[in-house]
Amino acid sequence: MKQELDFEKTATRVSLVSVAGNTALSLFKLLAGILAHSGAMISDAVHSASDVLSSFIVIIGVKLSAREADREHPYGHERFECVAAILLSAVLAMTGILIGVRAVRSLGGGETIVMPGTLALVAAAVSIALKEAMYWYTRFYARRLNSAALMANAWHHRSDALSSVGALIGIAGARMGYPVMEPIASLVICLFILKAAYDIFRDATAKMVDRACDAETEKRLADCVLRQPEVLGVDRLQTRTFGSKAYVDLEIRLDGSMTLAAAHEIAEQVHDRIERDFPEVKHIMVHVNPGESEGS
Repeated sequence: MKQELDFEKTATRVSLVSVAGNTALSLFKLLAGILAHSGAMISDAVHSASDVLSSFIVIIGVKLSAREADREHPYGHERFECVAAILLSAVLAMTGILIGVRAVRSLGGGETIVMPGTLALVAAAVSIALKEAMYWYTRFYARRLNSAALMANAWHHRSDALSSVGALIGIAGARMGYPVMEPIASLVICLFILKAAYDIFRDATAKMVDRACDAETEKRLADCVLRQPEVLGVDRLQTRTFGSKAYVDLEIRLDGSMTLAAAHEIAEQVHDRIERDFPEVKHIMVHVNPGESEGS
């Protein structure tokens, strides 16, 4: 219970920091885009504003996923995190499409291209630095908590940093006498955002189904079991992910001459060792198979 409360509080705190940072940054970039007549910076401001909504989606998803198991959901609610990540990918994709449509209209002559001011360059540089810092901050806690929703939000920050790089290049090019670089930069921003949305969606949908843990994790699990001196071998090891958590079905081979009580005690020790060394594992089922005795 304590681990779940820590997870919820930490993820909520990280998301609230994102809300504060993105709100201030989107207002600054919007003001800079309007004053400096920069379409790319206004597009970038819209992207940052979408991050505010994303952070609230993360908060809701985390609170739902941290709820205790009940009769209707005996395995818990961790997959609500995946639902939140899928919603984040949809928000990202919608933002990217809107920016792309505006860029295509500018390139097609539907909007007048104006030379951007110096303030737009400053805003782009500030955005790159701040969003990259927010990416690493969110990513750090996403990996510690093994949170799909937080990791999706981290990549939302990274895509915003990349889009600001595109905006910086476009604004600089426009000020050098190539105003068409601005809508081209917005189009590149659109592609970055759509790529990030696709990656987040793919990762979240993969965690929604009963996919096995990666081969490295399964090998570490087997090695952990075999460190128990009485275990003669691992006959079967199956894993499946459930949101940010994992379930393990394990069959170990013990000396067949052992008493039931002794075999049960060793199985409990294996169970406790895995829970201690693998915090992402929520439940382990350990089955004991009889093996040949040491004297046979």
